[in-house]
Amino acid sequence: MPHTRPGSLDGMEGLLLYRMGRVSLTAGRLVVRMCEGRYGITRREWHFLGQLALQDRLAPSELAQRSHLDKARTSRAITSLVNKGLVQRHVKASDRRQAEVALTEAGRSLYESLMPQVRSLNQELLGALSDAEASLLYGMLDRLQRRSELMVDEHRAEWPKAMRHKGRTRRSGI
Repeated sequence: MPHTRPGSLDGMEGLLLYRMGRVSLTAGRLVVRMCEGRYGITRREWHFLGQLALQDRLAPSELAQRSHLDKARTSRAITSLVNKGLVQRHVKASDRRQAEVALTEAGRSLYESLMPQVRSLNQELLGALSDAEASLLYGMLDRLQRRSELMVDEHRAEWPKAMRHKGRTRRSGI
């Protein structure tokens, strides 16, 4: 693939988000195949197991926020994980409307089996970079993440909300 000048508008290859998305989708296919083929979970479910492995318990709303997902998708994934015996719901005694979710022993075992394999894939991908380049990349990704969060806040009111759940988006005058 020819090298494209960063930020050039000559085509898709010059768009940072497109390039980052392609890397994520391409390498992420390996994680998806591993999750689905070997362990019978989706990548989203894997993400939730990873979040829950770092905490004893999380409220579904906190899990949704950490995962950058809406509550409906989070609820469906939690229900699927509960049905697979990987997560338990704990209703708070003080307020039965509130719940928390936590890994079961089976969920923790799956996480501990899968995580080293995912780490290995990440290390293999980072093998294309020197240690200094990888460190620089992570620093730049941190800065880009902070900037993207600011951009979302700055531009939130400018654009209508997408209606992906209905299989379409709003279009104005296009």
